[in-house]
Amino acid sequence: LIGNWKVLHRRRRVRLAGNDEWEEFDGTCAAQLLLGGAANLDDNVLNLPAGEYRAATMRAYDVQTRRWAIWWLDARNPLAIDPPVIGGFAEGVGVFYAEDVFNGKPIRVRFRWTDTGTSTPRWEQAFSPDGGKTWEINWTMTFVRAVKPG
Repeated sequence: LIGNWKVLHRRRRVRLAGNDEWEEFDGTCAAQLLLGGAANLDDNVLNLPAGEYRAATMRAYDVQTRRWAIWWLDARNPLAIDPPVIGGFAEGVGVFYAEDVFNGKPIRVRFRWTDTGTSTPRWEQAFSPDGGKTWEINWTMTFVRAVKPG
């Protein structure tokens, strides 16, 4: 994921409410290595219909457990960092989980990375209100390699 990307976002308008309305918007992602490759950081621009905002993703790899941790920092609420999703990759698919709270209720969060060996990797986020028995995908991102201007 290191480098510059154009991103197509597809997001469920209302989460965990039986709503199947989606909105699409674009954005960018610029990813760089940190800690000699044991971590990386993304600077994201999201062009929501209601207006642009920025966010950052930080990932760190634990060599001993062979697991990644992924944190999300949203510029609209810069004093809060989401709990990390923890997981790893097998056969080109990354799966990561966290326990969180949504609208005052406990949920499980799942990130999945697919098509990681292609020129268009894909990320999805899903929430489970029942401990992982059922999942609702609520956000997808498809990445397309971009050339950094200048």
